Amino acid sequence: MKKFKAITVDENGYGIKNLSIDDLSAGNVLIKVMYSSLNYKDMLAVQPNGGVIRSYPMIPGIDLSGIVVESDDIRFEIGDEVLVTGFKVGMSHTGGLSEYARIPADWIIKLPSGMSMKQSMMIGTAGFTSGLSVEKLLANGMSVKDDPQVLVTGSTGGVGSVAVQILLKMGFNHINSLVRKDYQSKIAMRLGAANVVDSRNIQISGKPLEKQRFDFVLDTVGGNVASELLPQICYGGSMTMCGNAGGISLNTTVLPFILRGINILGIDSVSYPIEKRSVIWNRFVDEWNIFENIKYNEVNLDNVPQVIEQLRQGKHVGRTIVKISEKI
Repeated sequence: MKKFKAITVDENGYGIKNLSIDDLSAGNVLIKVMYSSLNYKDMLAVQPNGGVIRSYPMIPGIDLSGIVVESDDIRFEIGDEVLVTGFKVGMSHTGGLSEYARIPADWIIKLPSGMSMKQSMMIGTAGFTSGLSVEKLLANGMSVKDDPQVLVTGSTGGVGSVAVQILLKMGFNHINSLVRKDYQSKIAMRLGAANVVDSRNIQISGKPLEKQRFDFVLDTVGGNVASELLPQICYGGSMTMCGNAGGISLNTTVLPFILRGINILGIDSVSYPIEKRSVIWNRFVDEWNIFENIKYNEVNLDNVPQVIEQLRQGKHVGRTIVKISEKI
């Protein structure tokens, strides 16, 4: 096979290189990558000591969709349209920012009927994480009929913006969007938030419990933001946690848990069981069909560094998909 383009990262930085199949990690399915997407973790992957890449050189990109061109597994045939998110892809296994990817069959799912390869990357890991978060809140009492106050943090980013669209699609009316920069307020309102909350106005007083403001919180940030919100969750409410852009520490007391019965619900989209993934992806075709409302932009491999810088500076809005190849 001829050489192909891929973004590679090593100790000295990252950029586009020409590679061969031998440069790819082991796997029993070879995929011609059509689309990838860019997530916060992809930004970390190309930073020195970013904590994502396990060994160098590496092809980053935790998401990909494409067409099977070789397969040693009976579950996948040449021509199948597939998608991959999570597991070790783009971390210790060569990832999706490449014209080809070689992936273990156990990490791959077939593209749901009614979803295009492009649409799957409009969702990507960020949207998949949003879906898992909403699912967990629903399983812990969040219901449209109760008309709850729901807060989404990082609401203009990849995870948060998709979460807002899912909640709107389901009929939730009181969606509060937490923002930290002035320009994000207008974006949050355009996305459909009923109310915008400035994170600078949420200051922790040192009290273990505050006025009850939100029934459910879908947190994408972590750190001080999550710490400050916990004492404001209503009795019996829950908060999902899926990100650490705001830090990995959580400063709290036991009182929100033992006096208000608050639940913290951890969300992991990396190792989520492969046999359960299709359930979430199919919801994006059915009751969570939000493709017309997802805010996204499309770039190619050459544009990836600019988007990475936006992510690093906290200026990235919505979703970015990367068109890798033309259809074969």
